[in-house]
Amino acid sequence: MECNKEQNLSNCNCTYPGCSRKGVCCDCISYHLKMRQLPACVFPDDVEKSYDRSFEKFAELVNNGDV
Repeated sequence: MECNKEQNLSNCNCTYPGCSRKGVCCDCISYHLKMRQLPACVFPDDVEKSYDRSFEKFAELVNNGDV
């Protein structure tokens, strides 16, 4: 499968400077799942900027109806 990195970047809201995985979704998802996290793209922009990408934070947002 060919990665569509340039196309993926248009939907990537990751604000972490220097992230080598930006636009490479398969690497990003794999990296975050190993750390019990989800990638930036599943979080609203204001929450993504906190860098709390934990499963628990996502569950909190779902329970509050924020995602």
